[in-house]
Parts: sequence; C-alpha cells; structure tokens
Amino acid sequence: MNDLSADWDPRADAARRRPTVATILFPRKTDVVSAAADAPRIMVVDDNDGFRESLVALLVSAGLEVAGEASSGREALDIAGDVQPHVVLMDVRMPHMDGVETTRRIKERYPDIRVVALTAQEDDETVREMLVAGASGYVTKNADGDDILDAITQAASGGAVLSPSVTPAVIAQLTEALESERQRAQELEEAHLALIEKVARRHELVSRIGHELRTPVTVILGLARTIGAPELSEADGTELLDRLVQRASGLAKLIERFEGALDAATTEPTDVADLVRRVAAERPRARVEMPPTVPTGSANPTLAARILEELVDNACTFSPETEPVVLRVEVHRDRISVRVMDGGPGIDETDRERIFEPLEQGEALDARTHQGAGVGLSLARAAARAMDGDLVLENTGPDGSTFLWTLPVAR
Repeated sequence: MNDLSADWDPRADAARRRPTVATILFPRKTDVVSAAADAPRIMVVDDNDGFRESLVALLVSAGLEVAGEASSGREALDIAGDVQPHVVLMDVRMPHMDGVETTRRIKERYPDIRVVALTAQEDDETVREMLVAGASGYVTKNADGDDILDAITQAASGGAVLSPSVTPAVIAQLTEALESERQRAQELEEAHLALIEKVARRHELVSRIGHELRTPVTVILGLARTIGAPELSEADGTELLDRLVQRASGLAKLIERFEGALDAATTEPTDVADLVRRVAAERPRARVEMPPTVPTGSANPTLAARILEELVDNACTFSPETEPVVLRVEVHRDRISVRVMDGGPGIDETDRERIFEPLEQGEALDARTHQGAGVGLSLARAAARAMDGDLVLENTGPDGSTFLWTLPVAR
C-alpha cells in the first residue's frame, strides 16, 4: 500500500502534488483549498495505476487526507479495516471483483464508510447497480476535479451526488423500480390475505361436516341402546329398528354428500354448462336457461355437483309439482352465476340467514311437512365459499325463491 498522506508536507513537498497531471486530468475551476483539521479521510480504489496516482494528486492538492490506495477490489477489502476511511473513491470496472461487489462487501462490513463511484461509462444500469450496492455518489472519470471533490464532500456529510448526465434516467428507473416493488408487495399482501381467508373457509367447512355428522350418529347410538333395553316390547322394538334403519340410511346419504368436501381446496377446471345440463336432466321439472358459451369454472367437481343437486332438490321439494324449477347461468367478467329459481311460497325474511345454519330448515319444527336433516344449504354454502365462491338467497317472496351460487372462472 502506498499511503501518500503519511509523509506529505504541503509546504515542503510541492512536487508530490503532481499539479501538472491533476490539472490535465481534472481541470480545476477554483483555487487549491487549505487542509482542514476535520477533513475526511479518503481511500482511492482503481486498477489503473496512472489514474489512481492522479486522483491522489487531486485530493492532496485540495488538502484532503489520502488514507490509503488499492489497485483491486480484494485489496480494498483487505485494507479498509486498517485505514478506516470516511469516503472511498471506487472504480466500477475492475477485474476479478468489480466495484459493485466491492462496494456491497465494504458496506456490509463497515456501514459507516461512504462510497463514491467513478467510471468512464455513463450507462444507467451501472449507476443503478452501484446505488443498490450502497454507493452514496456517482461521477464520471472525465468530470471536472471540482465535481469529484464535491462528490466526496457531499458523501462525507451524508449527502449524495450523481453525474448530471445520468441523474434523470437513473431517478426515473429507480422510481419505476420502487413502484414495481410497491405493487409487488401489495399483490403479495393480497395473496397472503386471500390464502388466510381460504384456509379459514376450509376450516369452517370441516367444522360443519364434523358438527353435522355427530348429530345423526348420536341419534343412531341412542336408538341402538334403547332397542337393547330388556323392558322394551317387541312392537316398540320393531318401530325403533325401522327408525334406526332410516337414520342409518340418512347418515349414508350425508356421507355421500360430504364426499370430496375435504378436498375443497383442490380445484380444477370444471365444465359448468355440462354440470348444469346433467343435474337438470335428472329432474323432469328442471328448465335450463344458459348462453351459448359458458367459460370453464374453477371448482372441485364433486362439491360443485353436490351444491347444484342440493339447490335443485331443495327447489323441487319446497315448491308445487306443477311449477318448473329454472336453472339460469350467466357470466360476469371473472365470475359465473348459477341461479336456481322455484315457484314455492317463499321464505320469511327473518329466516334468510337461519336456513344456512347447521340443522336448520325453512319450516318450523312443529309444522314441518318435508323430511330432512336440514344440513344441505349449510354445507352447500360452506363448500361454495371454500372454493372462492358463495351461495346466498338472492330474493324470495310469495311467487318463489331464487338461490344464487357464484364461482370463479378458471384461469
């Protein structure tokens, strides 16, 4: 290492200032300044010996302390800890380890050291790389000597200087990059929230399944224990056995209905038009209203079929046999809407949400004329939401009810 500041005397060793070389390479606009007691310590890093010596001469002539020199990035890393410079003049283009990587490592080890980049090239990419690496300033090698000294002064005081020829482009690119990162961060946050919501909906679906299965199982166990009682008459035993068979059959249907529910998060492209036609074909009263082209939906095929079957069965059960059940399909941007409309007596406004609760039906218990456990709509809504859709009672009245099932278009 050639530490020029160690034995330099501005009054006795004028030759060491190399005024001729400095003037040729760095034309000065002002007179040489005197050394200050609190002048920043500088380290010069450049693989070109002649240019590095000229830089040293410029700094010395300005009264600055040159704490050290390095001809490569590795050498700069080796001596930075020893010389403890305030500012490093860093050549960008060097073999083996360029100025970008050297700057990055210096800033990692010594965050308080400021770096001013020097290069013969004015390309925007180089500026951006140096700034990202931690450089506080950027000037070209053909700049005036005053520009280089000003960059050092600004860096030492915590400021930053960019070459006027590249500043506008760099600022525009950095602004664009920051906006891009902001949008990316927002998208990641939205995706994270969507994932949390989807997990919550899946948990709700699993909870509903567990709740709805426990009730019929409890009833079956109770019937089985009663049948085994020694005081039970043969007639009562036969009646209870029939009820046990009915309950067991109902439980089997529930399990079939729940088939695939645990895989609600596993969606795939689903032909909604074909699904609607298949479900309608099994019900003579069903009528389909659908545009010529319906995009593929994103759903679990088994759950999607269960939702639509539940809605159609519900419409057929709670409306006169003479009334048709209409299945209307519409497409709105990234959503597919499937409406199931019946001609029944309607649902009381106070029961709009209650019918979606577990083990609930629209009929009062003491006036019920239709059999069922009341779990269909509850599970159907939970399944629809687990697949990023929804199920609601859109409208209802004395002329009938309309249930609306929405699901996303497959991407």
